[in-house]
Amino acid sequence: NNLCEGADRVIQPTGDVIAAEGDIVTLGCTFETSGTNPTLFWYEQEGNNFPKFILKCFSKTVEHADDFEKDRFNATIINKSVPLKIQKLQLSDSAVYYCALQPTVTGNTKTLYKNLWSKDNTILHNIH
Repeated sequence: NNLCEGADRVIQPTGDVIAAEGDIVTLGCTFETSGTNPTLFWYEQEGNNFPKFILKCFSKTVEHADDFEKDRFNATIINKSVPLKIQKLQLSDSAVYYCALQPTVTGNTKTLYKNLWSKDNTILHNIH
């Protein structure tokens, strides 16, 4: 499984992020690309539903999907990273978050971001 030189890929930290309602959380994503002006995409997947498009970043521009409030979800491309910042967390934000270089969801479970939280900040059990 050799990676070609200049292969495009994204790298997300694995594991769970625990936060409480009202918090601000930043989900990391770094990427490697041979392209000069990459477009990065963020998706949210709840349960077994199809992943929902949150936003895309291109250069200094961010385009949001209508379902996601601009004042709560934001991302910026900084060097080779495109962290997603979620403010005023709501319980409904608990989901798996994908970062992608293409407008589709790719990757295996190792690159998923599982995010779980509850009101009193106790850890919900891990779902694998």
